[in-house]
Amino acid sequence: MGLGFPWAQAPGSLCRMNIRAVPVALLAAALAVPAAEPPAPHGAVPSARQLAWHRLEVYGFVHFTVNTFTDKEWGFGDESPALFAPTAFDADQIAAAFKAGGLKGLILTCKHHDGFCLWPSKLTEHSVKNSPWKDGKGDMVREFADACRKAGLKFGTYLSPWDRNHKDYATPAYVEYYRTQLRELLTNYGEIFEVWFDGANGGDGYYGGTREKRKIDNRTYYGWENTWSIVRELQPGAMMFSDGGPDVRWVGNEKGIAGDPCWATVNRDDFYPGTADRTRLNHGDRPGTHWVPAECDVSIRPGWFYHAAEDAKVRTPENLVDLYFQSVGRGASFLLNLPPDRRGLVHENDLASLRGFRERIDAIFATNLAKAATATATNTRGGDLRFAPGAALDTKPDTWWCTDDAVRAAEIVVDLVRPASFNVVSLREPIELGQRIDDWALDAWRDGQWVEFAKGTAIGARRLWRGAEDITTDRIRLRIVSAAACPALSEFALHREPDAHRPAR
Repeated sequence: MGLGFPWAQAPGSLCRMNIRAVPVALLAAALAVPAAEPPAPHGAVPSARQLAWHRLEVYGFVHFTVNTFTDKEWGFGDESPALFAPTAFDADQIAAAFKAGGLKGLILTCKHHDGFCLWPSKLTEHSVKNSPWKDGKGDMVREFADACRKAGLKFGTYLSPWDRNHKDYATPAYVEYYRTQLRELLTNYGEIFEVWFDGANGGDGYYGGTREKRKIDNRTYYGWENTWSIVRELQPGAMMFSDGGPDVRWVGNEKGIAGDPCWATVNRDDFYPGTADRTRLNHGDRPGTHWVPAECDVSIRPGWFYHAAEDAKVRTPENLVDLYFQSVGRGASFLLNLPPDRRGLVHENDLASLRGFRERIDAIFATNLAKAATATATNTRGGDLRFAPGAALDTKPDTWWCTDDAVRAAEIVVDLVRPASFNVVSLREPIELGQRIDDWALDAWRDGQWVEFAKGTAIGARRLWRGAEDITTDRIRLRIVSAAACPALSEFALHREPDAHRPAR
């Protein structure tokens, strides 16, 4: 686009608008370019609570209940509360482990499928109030909530819809019991950032001594709309997770890996807790009726609960970094489970791996090699400097490059001060405008020509490209090959992974 000033190119060529080299006030006065309106949002867009959630990127799970002491993954519901006897429980140690790993929040399994409650619920005797821990006078949910706030972490709750202990499960009376328990958790423990609704529903259980198999219709039994309304009433800022949302969806596996692409939108009415089309959840729907981004859950061990036999099977820091790129790097979140051991502490092996993960992530993103660069683009929205390409380099989420409405393919060229070596590129769209970009490619200037080194589909909240080898160049080009609406970009950053931290190849 030619803008009619001395440093502009002819129409149709690359617009040499360099907002870093020329003061904005001077340019505005000289050009007298009228302010352009921001583009209209495209398709489904995130709510305020979803925008805040996207910024977390990485947070954790804590699976802790009687299963920890029976060496099971799923309790039957007949376990005695007397089994729950951590010898050195320390919520501050667990929260500190999360903090050391760079996790931003903690979601606690307040009640798993066995029905045992980690708080002294007024509705059941199957809880910590009948355990030897603190002589039955403790409240583990309270201790976790307090420890999280002390450590600067968000706190979330998991309340299993299935209850293999309760005598009324599969009857209307249990639904009221469940909703009242939900109210207990959402009114007594401060601000909750996420409420987790598991999809496991119905089957064999103790059920108050009947020891039988009970089935429910997971589409209608829980009256999900009414159950979700309790969360909206008591914790309006909380995200709700289930197979299909309503706020954040399961990614379709427990491997911590999002699809490529992983669109943030789905046709939400096709899903509900306990019903999962794993392929669609893994990739999302394009287009989709609602903004329901994916959450990638995985445990640091083979099991979700602690088992001593798995002490030597903890994921390595390198593996956790790989999962970060395959979750956060595809626009999803990374939910990593850290199960406390029978002491009630994060095991030393888990903590060492978590710290190694944090060290590697910090090292990768410590330096943005494009920070001092300049940028040019084939089109800038209305010639308005607020939407100039340099806005994608300033690391501010509320500034972005954007094109005119009619433009669906465009290019940005980033000129570095000097040649640099990198193997990670970070891209972000201003998702408050919706997910707009469909296809993109990256080129490096080499031997007098552009050479493509990466391409992909979807950017969204964040897209990370990670190469096996360094790219060394002084110019990089991002091509927006196609977009559903005029493209917008809020981040273009370059990073280099230290050699010492790279996996063997």
